[in-house]
Amino acid sequence: MDNQLLNRQFSELSTPLIADACVRLGILLRLAPPGIHPVRAESQVAGRVLPVQHFGSVDIFLEAMGSASPGDILVIDNQGRNDEGCIGDLTALEAQACGLSGMVVWGFHRDTVELINIGFPIFSYGVCPAGPQRLDRRHVDALIIAHVGALDVTGNDIVFCDADGVLFAPAEQAEPILSTAHSIWQTERQQAQDIRAGKKLRDQLRFDEYLEKQAKDPNYTFRQHLRATKGAIEE
Repeated sequence: MDNQLLNRQFSELSTPLIADACVRLGILLRLAPPGIHPVRAESQVAGRVLPVQHFGSVDIFLEAMGSASPGDILVIDNQGRNDEGCIGDLTALEAQACGLSGMVVWGFHRDTVELINIGFPIFSYGVCPAGPQRLDRRHVDALIIAHVGALDVTGNDIVFCDADGVLFAPAEQAEPILSTAHSIWQTERQQAQDIRAGKKLRDQLRFDEYLEKQAKDPNYTFRQHLRATKGAIEE
């Protein structure tokens, strides 16, 4: 699935729906560590991972962007450092000019006001006004793999980003994930409409029936009941 189609289909969904879809499909959940936020709260983007490891100099970003495909998302491994803002307005503008769709930073950013005005989707763990003061040795796989917490991500992965967080998945699983997420979305939207129309969720899910069965069989779980009633609250 190309980046344009991926991003368009995700625009109707959310990372919670993608996460639920992965669970339903038995795909390992690969979530960025908690605490990552969009610079602009309404940012939402999905695309192929363009991995890069940062070692103190912006040239590695420029090199990575040279091999980017339209709609890729630059995933920056800055080791989760909070003592430097490794990207700012110029990096964002260059990424935008190169046709990227966004950036995910395992680390901090700076130039917040400028980044908000630029409007380019950026997700990071916080703000630090100081730029890098170091220049470490570059690893041979600096443009092949990015570490985000305990996760290793490559160009074989896609990334979904919004105000709820960042989630990675194998690129070859994009279609079933999106299809399943959309199915869950349809079920939940109908449930929400029914609640607004006066039909409580406990009635929709036949909750009293569940309590009766659970009283007779303590091993009967609510998730089993939801599957039987085709509810979409938990998996």
